[in-house]
Amino acid sequence: MTHAIRMHAQGGPEVLVWEEVELAKPGAGEALLKHHAVGLNYIDVYQRSGTYPVPCPATLGLEAAGVVEALGEGVSHLKVGDRVAYAGGPLGAYSERRVIPADRLVKLPDTLSYEQGAAMMLQGMTAQYLLKRTYPVKAGDTILVHAAAGGVGLILCQWAKALGVHVIGTVGSDEKAALAKAHGCTHPIVYTRENFQERVMEITHGQKVPVVYDSIGRDTFMQSLESLAPLGTMVLYGAASGPVPPFDLGLLAKMGSLFITRPTLFTHTAQREDLERISSDLFDVVTSGQVKLFINQHYPLSEAAQAHRDLEARKTTGSTVFTL
Repeated sequence: MTHAIRMHAQGGPEVLVWEEVELAKPGAGEALLKHHAVGLNYIDVYQRSGTYPVPCPATLGLEAAGVVEALGEGVSHLKVGDRVAYAGGPLGAYSERRVIPADRLVKLPDTLSYEQGAAMMLQGMTAQYLLKRTYPVKAGDTILVHAAAGGVGLILCQWAKALGVHVIGTVGSDEKAALAKAHGCTHPIVYTRENFQERVMEITHGQKVPVVYDSIGRDTFMQSLESLAPLGTMVLYGAASGPVPPFDLGLLAKMGSLFITRPTLFTHTAQREDLERISSDLFDVVTSGQVKLFINQHYPLSEAAQAHRDLEARKTTGSTVFTL
């Protein structure tokens, strides 16, 4: 037996309950992990609330770091005692121990802590594919990043700066503006008192930007499109304010033959070689110091409901981890 955060129906944070659950033995191609740290991500909120349907009962969580305690048949790239991390599924990270497909695990460098592993994998690998595959940025670009003081946002700002890119970033307060600016955001915009689309026009002298990385969704979508230069790319990778309503694709033509995409980490890491490439690139920029991680909130895993409340209330900055 082990303990886990379970939900028996989708809904508010109150559906998250700390329970004792059965623990299976690892089968062929699987590994049994003891978690040391678990990551909190906004997709957990979507899955808990019903924005993304999840069969119940369920254990949430897509990201964690820990130690391999046992292996099933056919696993050759790991051994018992290895420090590992993962992100992207299947669900089940909100637990003390779990069984997971071994091909989803990557070895965590000794230079990185379990908390760093749990805080960086989903957000950091997301930043990697956004900057290098979804829209490959180049030195000299000026880009727009929403939620620039959030977990993905702070990584995007730092990594973009390391690549020679100028970042315009939206944030919700002066404190978050200072945080973003200190970590690579050239032009923070406090959206609660400034029109970010107008500020983008001012900052770029009317040229607009080639790409917008938007994790907010409904509240920012149309102004994000208006911030794009002709042939620009709208990258919608989240929906913190709610899903984008249906809209006329003909607008993309009228606004400059724009591109729009809705990528996911699951697609970008579905193949083992892609997972290894993306995670290796992430480990390199973190260990080199080009990207620093900001684990600004810690909660015991048993208090997952409160962590969800704080995340939805936008009380958090950087990354949040659950400790065990």
